[in-house]
Amino acid sequence: MSVLVYAESSDGKFKKIAFEATSYGKKVAEIAQTNMVVLTINADDASELKNYGAEKILTVNNDRLNTFNAKAYADVIKQAVEKEGADIVVIDSSSNGLYLAPLVAGSLNAGYASNVLDVPESVSPFVVKRKAFSSKANNHSELTTNIKILGLAKNSFGLVESAGAGAEENFEPSLEDADFRITSKSIDKATGKVTIADADIIVSGGRGLKGPENWHLIEDLGEVLGAATACSKPVADMGWRPHSEHVGQTGKPVTSNLYIAVGISGAIQHLAGVNAAKCKVVINTDPEAPFFKAADYGIVGDAFEVVPKLIDKLKEFKQNQ
Repeated sequence: MSVLVYAESSDGKFKKIAFEATSYGKKVAEIAQTNMVVLTINADDASELKNYGAEKILTVNNDRLNTFNAKAYADVIKQAVEKEGADIVVIDSSSNGLYLAPLVAGSLNAGYASNVLDVPESVSPFVVKRKAFSSKANNHSELTTNIKILGLAKNSFGLVESAGAGAEENFEPSLEDADFRITSKSIDKATGKVTIADADIIVSGGRGLKGPENWHLIEDLGEVLGAATACSKPVADMGWRPHSEHVGQTGKPVTSNLYIAVGISGAIQHLAGVNAAKCKVVINTDPEAPFFKAADYGIVGDAFEVVPKLIDKLKEFKQNQ
């Protein structure tokens, strides 16, 4: 009996949620009074995980796994679960994790709870708290299967540093050709920018910016905050910004610590996609904009006046630190 955590990495570097998942797995193991094992795939420095409580780390290094392949990765996790006799598996709720977890659950005949917000309320019965209805509500789900898959929601548990032995063990799973029937021919990645999926802060713009020539306001504010930039659906539909930056229920949902909406009225689909952000700030000229009802802080004003002043104040604040 043990807890197995899959620590996600990209290009050899761990994503922040890998450390959060490890922190979470450590706490779950303490509650279940068992040990935790962390699985890595083609990570450059697995020892980083010991700072978050990893006692044992299974390291997989295989060139065939350099590009994410849900079927192959799920098979690797399955074999690791069987090797360690794990009955609780923690996988993050990133876009990759949402592909992986159902495949792992199906192969192990396991129960799967996605978007888990906290450690189990009890282990007998096994009950976890989850997000529901586009983060507008929570539910409490009971898993009755022998093996339980927990999909941890981003920014739900946080990073908890605790010393672990970090003993590394090389793991060589068997890879079947059938796992690689779907292959990636090429991958285009944005460079030099914070991605929406990994960002703690997101600055998003809407039609209130009046045209793509004014998008520098969003980029300038994002730069001073070290934030990712995003947009509403109409902005992407009009071609002002690429659809990869579209945030909302029909675009990319976000779970950032801070979400700043500039010139976005707040259609219900957009609000559903940003509802999980911990702090929402809105800048809009219309005091009746729906977004103000969902916002933690709001500024009724012209973005062309407010945003430059905000940028200046932030720069001044940073200089005085």
